[in-house]
Amino acid sequence: MPRILGVDIPDNKKVTYALRYIQGIGMSRAEIIVAKAGLDPNMRSNELNEEHINKITSVINSEGWKIEGDLRREVMANLKRLQAIKSYRGVRHYRGLPVRGQRTSTNARTRKGARKTVGVVSKKA
Repeated sequence: MPRILGVDIPDNKKVTYALRYIQGIGMSRAEIIVAKAGLDPNMRSNELNEEHINKITSVINSEGWKIEGDLRREVMANLKRLQAIKSYRGVRHYRGLPVRGQRTSTNARTRKGARKTVGVVSKKA
């Protein structure tokens, strides 16, 4: 299992697909990386040697893209900023509710979590 910039990428996948396991690298960036590193797009990730991995990391570093830890830190800082200024979006993030205008009377289960039953408790006789 090759390790690129602290992330284990899966074996037996084409390099363009395997690079997408690194946060901050999607389809278009993966294709750019493979082209600039001069790799065969049909090459599998278990065929990568140290030279290929060094080329990939140098391309990523030369482009100046934020990936993995830096990207996560930036996203969390943005959310903290929104919450600190008490903006509508920040409050919705804080409460765990949908942020972008979705309805909440029904649905929204992904953000709200599993249903919590609230009802009448019967008395014992």
